[in-house]
Amino acid sequence: MNPEEADPGLRSLSAALSDVIRRTDAAIGMVYLRPPGESAMRLAVLSGVSLEFAAPWMRVAPHDPVPVADAVTEGRLVWIGDREEMARRYPRPGLVLPYPFSLAAAPLTGAGTTWGGLVLLWPEGHADRLSAAEEDAVRGGCDRMALVLARADGEGRPVLPGRQPRILRPARRTPGPIEAAAAVEFVHRLPGGSCALDLNGRVTFITEEAARLLGADAEELTGALPWEALPWMDSPAVEDRYRAAVISRRTTTFTTLRPPGHWLRFELHPDATGISVRITPARPGEHPTATGTTGGDEEPEHTGQAALPSRATSLYHLMHLAATLTEAAGVQDVVDQAADQITPALGVHALALLTAEDGRLRVVGHRGCTPDAVARFDSAPVASDTPAAHVLVTGTPLFFGSRAELERAFPSAVVLDSAGAAWAFLPLIASGRPVGSMVLGYDRPRNFHPGERAVLISLAGLLAQALDRARLYDSKHELARRLQAGLLPHTLPHIPGLEVAARYLPAGHGTGVGGDFYDLIRLSGTTAAATIGDVQGHNVEAAALMGQVRAAVHASAGAPPGEVLARTNRLLTDLDPGLFTSCLYAHIDLKHHRALLATAGHPPPLVRHPDGHTKALDMPPGLLLGIDPAADYPTAGVTLPIGTVLAFFTDGLVEAPGVDIDDATAGLARRLAGSEAPTLDGLADTLIGHARGPAPRDDDIALLLLRTVAPV
Repeated sequence: MNPEEADPGLRSLSAALSDVIRRTDAAIGMVYLRPPGESAMRLAVLSGVSLEFAAPWMRVAPHDPVPVADAVTEGRLVWIGDREEMARRYPRPGLVLPYPFSLAAAPLTGAGTTWGGLVLLWPEGHADRLSAAEEDAVRGGCDRMALVLARADGEGRPVLPGRQPRILRPARRTPGPIEAAAAVEFVHRLPGGSCALDLNGRVTFITEEAARLLGADAEELTGALPWEALPWMDSPAVEDRYRAAVISRRTTTFTTLRPPGHWLRFELHPDATGISVRITPARPGEHPTATGTTGGDEEPEHTGQAALPSRATSLYHLMHLAATLTEAAGVQDVVDQAADQITPALGVHALALLTAEDGRLRVVGHRGCTPDAVARFDSAPVASDTPAAHVLVTGTPLFFGSRAELERAFPSAVVLDSAGAAWAFLPLIASGRPVGSMVLGYDRPRNFHPGERAVLISLAGLLAQALDRARLYDSKHELARRLQAGLLPHTLPHIPGLEVAARYLPAGHGTGVGGDFYDLIRLSGTTAAATIGDVQGHNVEAAALMGQVRAAVHASAGAPPGEVLARTNRLLTDLDPGLFTSCLYAHIDLKHHRALLATAGHPPPLVRHPDGHTKALDMPPGLLLGIDPAADYPTAGVTLPIGTVLAFFTDGLVEAPGVDIDDATAGLARRLAGSEAPTLDGLADTLIGHARGPAPRDDDIALLLLRTVAPV
């Protein structure tokens, strides 16, 4: 038994999903879970559709333009009424699935944790909105799933998504012998031919008349995909009609030509268990000039991997991968997208992406590979006589349909996996130059027919361009990170009587460099200055101005807080950088247990008193730096008995879409008051950890914590 099947948590989730589907009459259901330590969700339970359909969305990152990502990130139910709305709001899935259906996505949230998301699809014909009963069922199902997940996590056995999702099969009654015989007789009495497809599209039953019309043997067709067993059906139009039936759950028809001159009409009648197909000779007037299709909607089910992906299947996944890769940022994002989609969609057992660095091949990502193979690939010289190096140097792909073929060409070749039986080595070429190579391993021998080779070469071209962009992105990101690190203090001074902790998180987008800053300055044995600020923008210009502001504050430190800000303000107005800056400055007198503070448009600090009572310091406002050279900055004072904590922060720590800033600040104050972290570093991790959620942040975060302690 698979671990996923034995997991009681997954079984409970499956039961909850089945109940929601029953109560809402949804055709398709998906449950996504977020593994610990990961921001992306993975598909954990699937119902009503085959894995092949869901493969492009096996992994969903927080920023992916799909409904479930928005539902989880924003903590709300997302409703898509029809395909036009899907195409308008979410072009990527709208492009890949241009069929009539409605969709709801909702977060699985409970016990202060977002565990994942739920997706439900309905056939064409659903009302413009969810009914009150349907919405109650969706929300109740989400609550039930979140409770299952929270309980399992609390018991130390968290529910985790498996390597592949658990597929739910619809319950159906098994007919007795008499009933089964009657059903067969009923089918044979119908005019024309009949066959049944499972939710993967494979033939599970076919009459002799249907086989005769198709020009094939019934035994050969049973268990096969029609568009693989019958080359004349390997048409995107034919498979598109099948997909339309699966997704939209309505009867679909099309007429196509069986060479040399037999026009056939197909009627696809879908339900939750598969598709019933009626095949009849097309009547005069139904003959299009080329393969034609009309109508269509349907549903899906269990997983199964085609030995050779059809042309339409390949195009389906290539189209989705192309759309996905245009939005991939760093190299790891490209690797994750490629591995998550290529391996299930094209029957790949193992995958490795390699680049050339310093004359050697370097593995930048892999899936399904043995550690030994990765280690050997990772260190192979580019000049070595290996297939991965050969395709990189020559730009010519290599295909080996069996182990014997590979060993004849490269006797000492490294394979990805001991179970490998066929391999494709593809050059990654961008702008006319090789940037790496891709290795694909299959667990069964295969003949790489010309159509499949063309698809794989096209796929390598897409990945090469994305990988080239991603490497440039990573280089810029690393440069920005080093710039940011150089502008922030490497260490904070040790000041007797003061415990210190600081954290900085860049924004979740852009170059990763911004204008948030903090600093602690030792003035004497018993006095210090603390400052924090936020320069407008998230770019190199903001970071450069941040460095100037820090330098100006340092130059004036020791003067009264209002004067420090006034001098810094005059400097910025003279520079006229076109950016505004908020800043908070505090003069701390440890001998007299007191601090004086002034603010230039910056949020006031939180003060946690020794008894645990916490609130924001009441301070007179001051104008942002760089606006009015004559601006005045009044001061406020606070006493600092031993055990007092001052929390300086930038607004990125409390700002969130749709959340009132005062409510968010009050929430931060409650976390500060309620934290039982034994150290100030632990307290900083607690506060900053709340901002490390799966949703990408729109602003940088700086945090500076000070706690008065008895001097040693």
